[in-house]
Amino acid sequence: MLLILLQLLVLVSCDPLRCDPAVRGQCKSTVEDKPKCSDRLLSYCDDMAYTATMFPNILGHKTREDAESGAEYLLVSVAESLLGGVCNPDLRMLGCSVLAPRCEKEKVQKPCRAACEAVRRRCSHAFEGIDMAWPYFLDCDRFFVSHEEGCYNPLEGLRDEQDAEPFDSMEMDPVEDPATTMRFTYHTNAQMVGVLKKVEERCSDIARTYSIGRSTEGRELLVIEFSNNPGQHELLEPEFKYIGNMHGNEVLGRQLLIYLAQHMCSEYQLGNERIQTLINTTRIHILPSMNPDGYESAVSGLPDNSYGDDEEQGPRYESWNIGHNNAQNIDLNRNFPDLTSVAYGRRRQKRYRTDHIPIPDRFWFGKVAPETYAVMKWIRSAPFVLSANFHGGDLAVSYPYDLSKHPLEHNMFSPTPDDKVFKLLARTYATAHETMANGNAPCGASRTSGPKGTVNGAQWSSIAGGMQDFNYLHSNCFELTVKLGCDKFPPEEELSSGWQQNHEALIEFMEAVHGGIKGIVKDEEGNAVKGARVSVRGIRHDITTAEDGDYWRLLTPGVHIVTASAPGYSRSMKKVHLPRHMGAAGRVDFVLRRAAPELEPQEEDDDSGHDRFDPYNQYQRYALMSDVSPSREDRAEKPWWWNYFARLGGPAPTWLLKQY
Repeated sequence: MLLILLQLLVLVSCDPLRCDPAVRGQCKSTVEDKPKCSDRLLSYCDDMAYTATMFPNILGHKTREDAESGAEYLLVSVAESLLGGVCNPDLRMLGCSVLAPRCEKEKVQKPCRAACEAVRRRCSHAFEGIDMAWPYFLDCDRFFVSHEEGCYNPLEGLRDEQDAEPFDSMEMDPVEDPATTMRFTYHTNAQMVGVLKKVEERCSDIARTYSIGRSTEGRELLVIEFSNNPGQHELLEPEFKYIGNMHGNEVLGRQLLIYLAQHMCSEYQLGNERIQTLINTTRIHILPSMNPDGYESAVSGLPDNSYGDDEEQGPRYESWNIGHNNAQNIDLNRNFPDLTSVAYGRRRQKRYRTDHIPIPDRFWFGKVAPETYAVMKWIRSAPFVLSANFHGGDLAVSYPYDLSKHPLEHNMFSPTPDDKVFKLLARTYATAHETMANGNAPCGASRTSGPKGTVNGAQWSSIAGGMQDFNYLHSNCFELTVKLGCDKFPPEEELSSGWQQNHEALIEFMEAVHGGIKGIVKDEEGNAVKGARVSVRGIRHDITTAEDGDYWRLLTPGVHIVTASAPGYSRSMKKVHLPRHMGAAGRVDFVLRRAAPELEPQEEDDDSGHDRFDPYNQYQRYALMSDVSPSREDRAEKPWWWNYFARLGGPAPTWLLKQY
């Protein structure tokens, strides 16, 4: 009875009978067919010099369908577009030699190691440029063999040579250096970071990259610094900064700053005396993208404001301004503290000043973007002297103030106390630009009405909370806004001409940081006086000394009465004559003598809260906001191309990531 039940169980079982050598005749052992050569049917490998292949292939794919569904074949199929046409078709054919290997006489022939090594030498920089690891299936030692082992040349359909021996001596195109070779195509965020890191590596004696924070979606706000002593402020060496891509869909400035970093590195190493002098006497900071999230949206053409539904922050994205704002739908150039209104409110006060205005507490109760917060801390962290930020939509240089001095007039000329200095600085960039100072209005109904491609910001378009006004009113830094052209997102064909039109202006404007005067304020014992005020008669805007007592004061040519003062010291005054065409800032030092408190009249201190920053600890709030969202972490850690390969299903192709 038990035997019958067992037989019934076997009959209804879905599993096939297993062969048991102990039971004679119960079943027959299956005999697997021996692999044979078959037609090579992979479409991206149809130009190989052979027609037959075999599965399983070298990687272990059992069938053609298995090979076609893998990330390896996907990479081979998109390599040309992914790498910008570099190493095509060599790289694709090398991959095909592993995915669909040559088969002769029912045996697989492996490709030559010499061919693999030659291609890797030529093409590895292209993978580094997009932050991708060299593919594991192109491991020359693992999947390729030597001539003695009977290899074949996988590029024989491409080369005239029939054996692989000449590969070591093959004449190859010069290898491009991603640190110095300008590619006039738009760089993804990962490519931009890759280029800056390569510049740092190539010019490590004068270049350094550092992060000032992260965007809403976790992307790094990466700065590259140039100096003969990177990472340190040097006595009497002025600090300069460039900021690009504040609006994510205004992209030319971002590209220009990437090219500028490459240019500075290569020209310094080539012995360009002008660039060497600039770097050896200036500390230069370049932030190519302040709004990398907006850039990502602008490139994809899709709005990205899933981090809140704050209608008060501005109109929703439409096709023409996708990526303009950050991922929170905040316009970053309206998000800084409105100190201009505070300055206007002081005009009725006796002996009012317009410098080092504290951030009002009410500002912290609004929505402060992480990008804004990071740049504000950055501005306060170094004694910046001069700065420019880049936009699109017009062709002109605008200068403060950005907010109209009359609340009902939105296009009213609204000058700062340093209007003459700002006009001189604006002309410096505009006249060095190839076309900006021509006086024409290239953008149709342009509001640029100033002379030679310059315009007062409020006269162009009055805004509150702009970055250039914040720089001027809160710190020692004079900042201008450079509008690079009518088209906010010009075609790639115009990137080369954009660089040619702007590169001289970019250099001349950096050199302008050496205008005016500089010096050191000390006491009678020779100690540096930190925070001393340097005032210029007739200009209601002071600058203050840095940690080591050094200062820089941008001025126009002419005669100026300059005073240095500090609490507990008597004033020191000097008459300064600045001739035209000075090659460097004039040196004006001050020695302050101790004074009895009653002999030095106490003035009302309008900037008593200047050192008070972020009293409600917003920084931790933003850090927590970034940490609680895994999706943001993923987007920050994974390169731009990752999702394309991760959609395949199955195990994630982590071999594409450099950190694995």
